[in-house]
Amino acid sequence: MALSAPQKMKKYRERLRAAGLRPVQIWVPDTRSGQVAAEVRRQSLLVAADHRAEAEINKWIEQVADTEGWEWND
Repeated sequence: MALSAPQKMKKYRERLRAAGLRPVQIWVPDTRSGQVAAEVRRQSLLVAADHRAEAEINKWIEQVADTEGWEWND
């Protein structure tokens, strides 16, 4: 007898759990939304208006970024 779609999904999830994995749900901004696009534009303009702020942000990112083990191809 063939399994139904929910039964197949249950078996699949059981195999993943048995492999030591667990499900995680992630919510991200809907980039198709006009509101998100407007907020991204607003924040981008704020950063672009002050090049010193951009340099400070980049310096901070370089300081806090965990790049151990990365290979750089300059």
